[in-house]
Amino acid sequence: MKMSLIHKLKWLYPGMGIKRWILFSGFGLLLVAVGSMKFQADIFFVVKVLDFIVIASGFIILSLGIIKIIRFFINVFLTPREREIFDIIYQRRLLERGPKVVAIGGGSGLSVLLEGLKEYTSNVTAIVTVADDGGSSGRLREQFDILPPGDIRNCLVALADAPQLMRELFQFRFNKGSDLEGHSFGNLFITVMTQLTGDFEKAIKESSKVLAIRGQVIPSTLSKVSLVAQYKDGSIQEGEAQIPNVHKPIQRVYLKPQDATSIPDAIKAIKEAGIIVFGPGSLYTSIIPNLLIKNITDAVAAADAIKVYACNIMTQHGETDGYSASDHVKALIEHSHSRSINYCVVNVGKIPQTLLDRYHKDNSYPIVADSKKIRSMGYRVIEEDIIDTSGDYVRHDADKLVRLLIGLTEEI
Repeated sequence: MKMSLIHKLKWLYPGMGIKRWILFSGFGLLLVAVGSMKFQADIFFVVKVLDFIVIASGFIILSLGIIKIIRFFINVFLTPREREIFDIIYQRRLLERGPKVVAIGGGSGLSVLLEGLKEYTSNVTAIVTVADDGGSSGRLREQFDILPPGDIRNCLVALADAPQLMRELFQFRFNKGSDLEGHSFGNLFITVMTQLTGDFEKAIKESSKVLAIRGQVIPSTLSKVSLVAQYKDGSIQEGEAQIPNVHKPIQRVYLKPQDATSIPDAIKAIKEAGIIVFGPGSLYTSIIPNLLIKNITDAVAAADAIKVYACNIMTQHGETDGYSASDHVKALIEHSHSRSINYCVVNVGKIPQTLLDRYHKDNSYPIVADSKKIRSMGYRVIEEDIIDTSGDYVRHDADKLVRLLIGLTEEI
């Protein structure tokens, strides 16, 4: 009997890491008990409010202590693999309670945003432009008469919860000297899936399962559209890949055909969203093409969600030469609806001179954050240092941008 008691007391030996949480829970229980007795005895309202605060604090402390005790025993009795599975389940349950986010755009900017978002919520919907007609996507689009898979692939990989090797496989690009030169494995995979299923939308859903993505990726339309630009001198250029190469100021862009509609899943996601984010990404060739689809613009305008435009950090030669932040907002609104956004996020972080010099060679310059002008248009402005200069390119810092966006949802 004595040995049994000693054996039980070993849980309380120094260094076990459980005594503190037992005491912590006991303290919480004491607060609940004392607060409850005083609440029944006191007659003054102010004193009762204080008693209630004590009770609530006790419940919080007690709950935290019990959670820590449970985790202690889980770590003791589960194998490393079982602990890993538990952590995965716990993380997924946590992410499932995250805000509903709709991210609209295309290109590399959208995938950077999605990389950050998936760490905070699994309720992510990426609505992606399908106007791309260059590179591997353009070749597959022409050869197999399918929608361009490139931007879709990047978004799938960004949201993937699959092992790193699987993600690298989807991004693998075939070298020169072969018939597959320039194609990525992921583009070919989606193309084959489309051929097998006869349905581009279904091919994306099946690819999503392979990569175990957090959220969903939806093409902005299933219609085979091309992007057309009308320049300020009245000239016209068709083809998303060719539009920036003309190097003329853009008056407007439009889709051909102009009656393209989005699928129900996209509209449903917009209606249910807590926050809708545009960008970062090429203004005329990645973001605006999605808003040229009428039922998307109508759904966004009618949505009760927070609507945020994450403005680019640098101008893009051939698209936004000389544009300030307010010029970006103006173009976005002119191509959609005045209620398409209510916030604009602009970068005020300093860009290293070495990177500026590199961008200057490509006629790309920092976008002026003329916040006062944006506010005069009726929109709120968030000025933040959201720049990532750790690489060879000027990019948004995904974690900084996402924490800012998630913070907006928590303020509601």
